[in-house]
Amino acid sequence: MSTTRRSASETDTSSDVERRAKYAVPAVDKALDVLELLSEQAVPMTQAQLARALGREPTEIFRLLGVLEARGYLRRESNGGYALTLKLFELSRTHSPHEQLLRAATAPMRDMVDRVRESCHLSVLHRDQVLVLVQVDSPKPIRLSVEAGSLHSPVDTISGQLLLAYLSEAEREDMLSRRAEYLRMTAAERSAFLAKLDKVREDGWAYAEDLRYIGGRDLGVPVGSPKSRTRAALTIATLKSKDAPEDLFELLPALKQCADEVARVAGLN
Repeated sequence: MSTTRRSASETDTSSDVERRAKYAVPAVDKALDVLELLSEQAVPMTQAQLARALGREPTEIFRLLGVLEARGYLRRESNGGYALTLKLFELSRTHSPHEQLLRAATAPMRDMVDRVRESCHLSVLHRDQVLVLVQVDSPKPIRLSVEAGSLHSPVDTISGQLLLAYLSEAEREDMLSRRAEYLRMTAAERSAFLAKLDKVREDGWAYAEDLRYIGGRDLGVPVGSPKSRTRAALTIATLKSKDAPEDLFELLPALKQCADEVARVAGLN
């Protein structure tokens, strides 16, 4: 893949690079580069813009764009830009390994949100990142919402810290060794962060204020038993305001009850 498409947090060993180069299929690499770039940018891009962003010549991707459009993965806008269609989303939903979890979570989450009137989302780990599977918005006119399908840091989010806390020590070390946020920490900061994860696992919940946004508050619990193969986190995300609970821990029993119901229906107990 083009080196311009790699994030700072994705560090490959030399053996990984060599293995990928050995089995690389240039046309497939180019197609994935285009799809991933359009997904990240979330706006239509012309052939020239795509080529420039990927460090390629426009002629290199001309036929490729035509094939992706003909197969229904891209559509061409009136200004000549290319945008993703819903085909990738449909494929992911049809074959998602988390489909059962999605079905189990939606109704309990909606019921809880109706009662506590705060937004919540369900997340899992996906390729060293936190993937939001489901988001249910608060009925309040002003609320905090996390987009379903969005990816976030496992280090800098409550959902991520919950998921890291329930990994085995080896799995946790492996993942953190590839996260730039963790690698930038001093030795003392890393020690404190790992101690925090141990405390999260001991408590069975995680809480933070102003972790990513000033005025944000997050309270999360794990979904399922520590022994379940599928690991998920259920998190209430809210803003400090006059109509928000003074103590977010008032909502912890409802959050745990919802997580237990999701786990029961999904068979994760």
